[in-house]
Formats: sequence, structure tokens, C-alpha cells
Amino acid sequence: MSGSSIPIMSLSSCKSGPLISSSDMARIFDALTDNLLKRYSKCRDFALIGIQRRGVSIAEELCDRMSRKLGISVPAGSLDITLYRDDWTTKGPKPSVGETLIRFDVEGKNLVLVDDVLYTGRTVRAALEALADFGRPSKIELLVLVDRGHRELPIHADYVGVRCPTDKGDHVNVLMREIDGEQGVRLVTRSVAT
Repeated sequence: MSGSSIPIMSLSSCKSGPLISSSDMARIFDALTDNLLKRYSKCRDFALIGIQRRGVSIAEELCDRMSRKLGISVPAGSLDITLYRDDWTTKGPKPSVGETLIRFDVEGKNLVLVDDVLYTGRTVRAALEALADFGRPSKIELLVLVDRGHRELPIHADYVGVRCPTDKGDHVNVLMREIDGEQGVRLVTRSVAT
């Protein structure tokens, strides 16, 4: 992956509560769509793959926007990385495994991997390992809605919706209408979480 990008929005201090409203999300999705279209204006050999769960909703939202602007169908897939995680054995006796659905050949494609929150980088590492089972893409880039810092691996996003400094004990909750019935991002700080 190439170096980190300039975020659409940067928050210098993040307090517990709503970080991004539904209208902010719409503006961020518009800007991310425009950034993707600058690089992939023809959408040839291009696809978005969302990491289960909310990464899939974000990828579908971006695909819909790109498809409407281009007048063509932009391919999207979903990827479950549960069994590729380095901590899956600590998730209990029966980890919850979601659906992986990639209906196109990834060989030689330019893929944009989509996730809701970039934190340690371990989810992205697992996703890259999972994608390797499907073939060898020409290129893989990373798009995240929120980059909260605290990387443990040398992974950086190519497209960032919002960069928000957090403490390690904080929780960033991305809400997507299809899953949660509302859209936005909330921060629960360590002092509130305990």
C-alpha cells in the first residue's frame, strides 16, 4: 500500500459522544467517491471489497455513488476475516463468521479494501491474507472511514474519511443505516466506558 492520504476531515481533539453526523457522513462519502473517481475514472479492472460488517456497507455506499456518477455498475465484494485474525482463538469456542462474497476474479484487478475504522492494522493484515486465497490482484489500496491511530503494524490508508486522535481504551462506533438504523460515528472515551 502506498503512504497515508490526507483525510477528508481531521479532528484535533475527540470527546466522548457524536463525532460525525449523518450529514457529515454524506459529505465524506461524496469526497471519498470523488477521490476514487480521480484515480479510477474508467473503473476498468477495479473493484471495492468491504471487510465485514460495516466495511461492506461503506463499500456498497461508495459503489452506488460511483455507479450513479459513471452510469455503469461498479463491482463490490464482501470479505470476512474472522479465521485469518491472529486473535480468533480468543474470541470464544465458536467465533462468529460472516459471509465472504466475491463474484469476480481478483487476478490482475485494482482493489480497494474498505473498512470502517483503522486502529492497530491487524484487521487489514488479516484481510490481505484472506484476499491472497482468491488470487493475485494488480494492486490493493486501503480506504477507511475513520483512522484513529495506534498502529501496531506498518499499515496506512490510501483514502481516509476522518482522522481522529484517540486513547487506546476508547471505542469508535461507526453506525450504518443498513445495520444500525442510523448513520454517524460516535466516540466512547475510556472514562465513559469504565
